[in-house]
Amino acid sequence: MNVVFYGIVSLSILFALINGTPEAVGKAALDSSKASVTLAIGLVGYIALFLGLMKVVEEAGGLRWMARLIRPVLIRLFPDVPPDHPAMGAMVMNVAANALGLGNAATPFGLKAMKELNDLNREKGTATNAMVLFLAINTSGLALLPTGMIGLRSLKGSVDPAAIFPTTLLATACSTFVGIAVAKWLSSLARFKPPQVQIEADAELAAQQEPTSARELVPIALFGTGMVSLVAAVWVFGEAASAWILPLLIFGMLTVGVVAKVKVYEAFVTGAKEGFSLAILIIPYLVAILSAVGMFRASGGMDLIIKILGPVTRFVGMPPDVLPLALLRPLSGSGSFGITAELIETHGPDTLIGNIAATMNGSTETTFYVLAVYFGSVGISKTRHAVPAGLAADLAGALAAVWAVHLLL
Repeated sequence: MNVVFYGIVSLSILFALINGTPEAVGKAALDSSKASVTLAIGLVGYIALFLGLMKVVEEAGGLRWMARLIRPVLIRLFPDVPPDHPAMGAMVMNVAANALGLGNAATPFGLKAMKELNDLNREKGTATNAMVLFLAINTSGLALLPTGMIGLRSLKGSVDPAAIFPTTLLATACSTFVGIAVAKWLSSLARFKPPQVQIEADAELAAQQEPTSARELVPIALFGTGMVSLVAAVWVFGEAASAWILPLLIFGMLTVGVVAKVKVYEAFVTGAKEGFSLAILIIPYLVAILSAVGMFRASGGMDLIIKILGPVTRFVGMPPDVLPLALLRPLSGSGSFGITAELIETHGPDTLIGNIAATMNGSTETTFYVLAVYFGSVGISKTRHAVPAGLAADLAGALAAVWAVHLLL
């Protein structure tokens, strides 16, 4: 991120020199830094609301329920990991936490999963197929609740903040499917072949596994059908359907807590306090990236990129203005959030650009950050096909976000 931040500022100075816009660039830096603080403060309430609701669901056992739902699928995807191994349990909890938007819980589970997977690793320092596939699922941005983007859209005056809920579901499903498929395919190529000792160990573990029954997949199939029905309802009924998503979501999350006999108010307040702290913590990151992006836009650099790459991006239905977000998303979560906020502020939350930016941010992940943290925690230096699999998921998510918005909104 250091290189990205310094690079954007340096290019801004270069274009300011070429175009003679130093005054505009300086003013943009000041205006953007002020706007970033205003943005963060405005988000406090929305972040506190959703983290409060998520705390209620978490204490009601929602994370464990989601884990039971996902477990049969992961057992089939990871035949080289015993179902009763600690690695499987940690992976299940990580994927469930990510799907529910519980990022704070997902990371510890993910680090635990990598540690346990490394215990099955016969060539320390080299990523196994299971490690790469697990990272592909994480970097695909699998998420069911794009609460951050819904809050941002509401702050910016969207008439239907939850309209991106179905588009995000569709985009993140495509991203995850492509990430898994590419990771599986690349693992079979000679170029990314694991060490022979690992191949033999994986084959031995796979041979010991008992086949799972199709009946175990029924619950998640029903859940998937429900998600598809939601997308279809928005496609058919438009705003009349999407307008009900947010109120029903809030009511449903609180109802889950009441049924589970959770002290709903106390749990909500606890989660909201965490949300307040989180909102304050992101201010420095927003100041940095929004100031840099504001300088770059004022210097004329953004207009030049749009002019050059516009014909290419328009071919796939992507407005050229969204391209910087697509490029930065794999590198930085705070940076991509800042660009998304800037796009929504500039073009409006309910415009084509605003909808695509919010959907793209909510359905993709910071690939290189995830790879660095997870692999670094267990000393993996030979990542094999992890990077291409993660980037394939990012590309699929970005394109799917564009097509989903065109299709549903």
